[in-house]
Amino acid sequence: MTVCVFAASSSRIDNKYADAASELGSLFARSGINVIYGGGGIGLMGTLADAVLENGGSITGVIPSFMNDEGWGHPHVRDMIVTSDMGERKKNMFARADAVVALPGGIGTLEELTEAITLKQLGLFKGPVVILNTLNFYKSFIDFLEHMVAGKFLRYEHKGMWEIAGTPKEVLIALSNDKGWIDDPRRIAKI
Repeated sequence: MTVCVFAASSSRIDNKYADAASELGSLFARSGINVIYGGGGIGLMGTLADAVLENGGSITGVIPSFMNDEGWGHPHVRDMIVTSDMGERKKNMFARADAVVALPGGIGTLEELTEAITLKQLGLFKGPVVILNTLNFYKSFIDFLEHMVAGKFLRYEHKGMWEIAGTPKEVLIALSNDKGWIDDPRRIAKI
């Protein structure tokens, strides 16, 4: 299995977020799960990559050329794909992934997570989407998704597109227990 991980690039956040990213990277490596991520060398991206590498795991970075030129890539990730722009980066990552996991992050991570949910809603991505809710980081976002359902901007059935995990171990459980969502998501995409 290859899991696409979206995560913060900020290095100024609470160490508890880094601890969870490190634990997840270690669990992925020990479980033989391949990781594809945004290629960054700092923040939760860098911490996750370090843990995968330290535990002998397989990791692929996908980084836009302008970020690579700035030196933002992880120096020890050998499998680094350089794309022309951010859109090509995400397209490449989704194409290689069997599942998506979102760690806490900024606006870029949020955009990537919502694109994963959108693609799943339209049947363009079929794998599990797991939100790692470390320190209840995503509470407001999860509440907003519930608000969308209550307001009928999403169907009740759409709540099956994502799973919430409180710990890295719960992420692995969610991935291994995934039974798929619905066979024909487009049937209910139009509200």
